[in-house]
Formats: sequence, C-alpha cells, structure tokens
Amino acid sequence: MQLTGSICALATPFAADGALDLEAFARLIDHQLAGGTQGLVVAGSTGEAHMLESGEWERLLAFAVSRVAGRVPVLAGAGAAATAETLRNVQRACALGADAALVVTPYYVRPTQDGLLRHFTVLADRGGLPIVLYNVPSRTGCDLLPETAARLAQHPAIVGLKEARADEARIAAAARLVQPGFAVLSGDDASAHRAMRAGMQGVISVVNNLVPRRMRRLCDAALGGDAGAAEREAAQLDSLLRALECAPNPIAVKAGLAALGLAGAGVRLPLTELTAGEARTRLETSLAALAPAAGVA
Repeated sequence: MQLTGSICALATPFAADGALDLEAFARLIDHQLAGGTQGLVVAGSTGEAHMLESGEWERLLAFAVSRVAGRVPVLAGAGAAATAETLRNVQRACALGADAALVVTPYYVRPTQDGLLRHFTVLADRGGLPIVLYNVPSRTGCDLLPETAARLAQHPAIVGLKEARADEARIAAAARLVQPGFAVLSGDDASAHRAMRAGMQGVISVVNNLVPRRMRRLCDAALGGDAGAAEREAAQLDSLLRALECAPNPIAVKAGLAALGLAGAGVRLPLTELTAGEARTRLETSLAALAPAAGVA
C-alpha cells in the first residue's frame, strides 16, 4: 500500500427515502477512479460517518472494497470518542477488507497527549490494520501535536498522518515527520499544494468528489516539483473551494454532486440540504467552469 497523491474523502449518497444509494456510490467510485484518484476514504467525516447505522457502515465499506477491487487503497473511517469502540471499528474494517483505517482523534472528550499516545497504540497493537492518524482540531476540540505524532510514527502499524491544520508552522512541523513507512497527507484542500511543496506526500480531499482530474493534476504538479503549475491549478480551484465554504461539509459538496448528476443532494439530520439561493448559484457556476476537467458529460 502506498499513500500518496490525490486521495478522495468520499461522500455517502442517500436515496430520496434516506436509504443508502449504492448505485450512486458506484458512480462516484467509478468517477474517482476514471479521474486518476489514488486512494479512497469511506465513511469519514465527509461520508457522514456519524449518521450511519452500524450495518450501513459495513455495507458501504464492503461495497467499496468490492467495487475498487484492489486498484487503489481503501481507507475506512473508524474513529470514535472511546478507544474500545474505535478498536471494534478498526477490527470490523479489517474483516471487511479495508487496506487501512483512518482514525480521527477522539472528539468531545478532550484527551491529553498521553491519552492520545495510548489510544492510538492500542489500535495499532490490536486492530489488525495499518492506522492513519487524523488530526482536525476544528471539529474534534483535540489537537494531536507533532511531537506526539512523531512518537506514534515509530510504531510499525501506524503508517501515516492526515493533518488538517493549515497554518504554516503546523504544515512545516507535520511535513518533517515524513519517513519511510510513514506518510504525511494534507487534510485541507486550499493549502494542499503548499503542503506538498513543503514535503507532505498528498492530500485527502473533499473537493476531489467533484473534480478528481483537477486534484490529480494539482498533486502531480506539486509532488513533481512544478511550483508554477501547482499554483495555477490551485488558483483555478479557488472559486469552487470558496463556494464549498457556504455550508458545513458535506452539505455543499453533495449539492455539487447533484449538479453533476452523480448523486442526490440529500443529507441526514441534523444536517440539511443546501437551499436555492446565492450560495448554491455560486457553487453551481464555479463547478460548471471546471466540469469538463471533472470528466462529467
């Protein structure tokens, strides 16, 4: 397994009655693979993991593993607030054939750095899957510090970090953690090109749901050392990225998927769909300008 380049945090499509829409999920997976995406995250935060019933989570992951058929790594979103529950999720993901588990820091409970160290060590020791750490303090209220991540990186079953803090100091500190067997990936689309130029090895992306070929081109340029091309690709994505900020993720990205005809816009409560208005018009206009590069007719 190689974690590098353009990795998509997949949305989870729902049918009009609120059930999983696996036909739309198949279209979304195929859209990503055709666009050059190099890895897929199933049931992460963009995939509304906390809105899924246990059986739905299993069906979604099993379907993705079968559909992808080994062409790219499939990472299962497995994080929970409690270590015991997270461990069960990782073990289930292993049984269902995932290649790795993407594990967000425990949310709401605000563990210490020692608690984080012990939490992730238990998962790595007993989960049966490679673990990718996920740090997103804006959502969890918990910050996995680089020095703690550095200690965890020494565990042979902990293979990467998704760092969603986008300030320059954290990007630089996280990039310094890259070593053989431990990948560091950006978790912020807007700064991903700068993060890769600083030494990170790719991005786990939200906008990738909509424009996979664009994100692959940006990653190829940034990782290939072509700073000018990476900046140009980022500039062309800027309008769409700003449009996606109009509502909490994944509300706007699902509206974009509906505009592309890939999936419905439905989300589960307490999230609500993006309504008609200036924000949705701006999103659809930005997306339309990039749609030919997205590979959608």
